[in-house]
Parts: sequence; C-alpha cells; structure tokens
Amino acid sequence: MSNTSKPHIELYVRSLVPDGAHTRQEAVIERLETLEREDQIEDFSVIVWGKQVSRESAAAHTEEGKYILNRVAEFKQWALSNNVSLESFYQTTEIQSEFTDDYSAMVVPVMGLAEYSEGELKHVAPCTEGDVVHTIMDRLDRLEAGEPSALEQESRNVSIV
Repeated sequence: MSNTSKPHIELYVRSLVPDGAHTRQEAVIERLETLEREDQIEDFSVIVWGKQVSRESAAAHTEEGKYILNRVAEFKQWALSNNVSLESFYQTTEIQSEFTDDYSAMVVPVMGLAEYSEGELKHVAPCTEGDVVHTIMDRLDRLEAGEPSALEQESRNVSIV
C-alpha cells in the first residue's frame, strides 16, 4: 500500500436477503477478514441496514435511522465531490400507507462499502463513473493488490496545464 494510513472499512448489509445475496455478503466479509489479518486494512465493521430509509418515517427518529441517513448523505456528498454517481444504487420509491401520510423512501443497496482513511471518506462502492461501475469486489481487489482506488488513480493521472 502507499505511505498513507491503512483504511477502516464499513460494510453495510441488508439483513433479509435471498440466499444468493447472503452468499455474496459472506464472501465479502471473508475477504475483509483476510485483508485485516494480512494487515492491508486497519479494521472493518459490518453495519446492518434495512431495505429502505426515509427522513419521514418513524425509523428516522431512532439512533440507527439517523446514523444511516447521515452516512448516506455523506456518501452522496463524496459522490458529488468525486464526479461519480450513486443514483442507480440508492433509488427513491414512494411508500403508500393507510396509517400515515404517503412518503418517499430511499431503497439502499443489498451491500455497500465505505472506505475511510484518517477519518475521511475515501471511497464508496458501488458507484458509477460514466458507464463504468466500480463494485465492492473491484475495490477489494485493489486493496488486496495494495493499490489506490480507481478513482484515486485517475485523479493522480490528471495534470493541470
């Protein structure tokens, strides 16, 4: 890896998913355990989130709901700053309820990865850059190889004239 500190990884997973998705989640967790054991990352944590989150729902007033909403807002700010998109992975849907007013909710991915270095968000996966999708597995591959994220690499290759 480069001379910077080793990253802390946050892996966000849905709790109730089909078997195939659960198998992929377990594979990512195993790779993170290997990266930690081989001292490629500082550490990692697994955070369980639901299928969707909304500022207008009762869940938004819980500590967990606030945490997820704040993290997703941070992810979106990172995406804006890095000229990438999270839109295909964090979609908005309308929720109709007979008990409360209808509201909008954000459907979160089955799995998301956030990479922090020295407390600063450095990478979010999955994300898209134009037609290129940067997956969680892509980022893990680069971490295993001791390489910066593809987005960091591209920004280093850009020169100002």
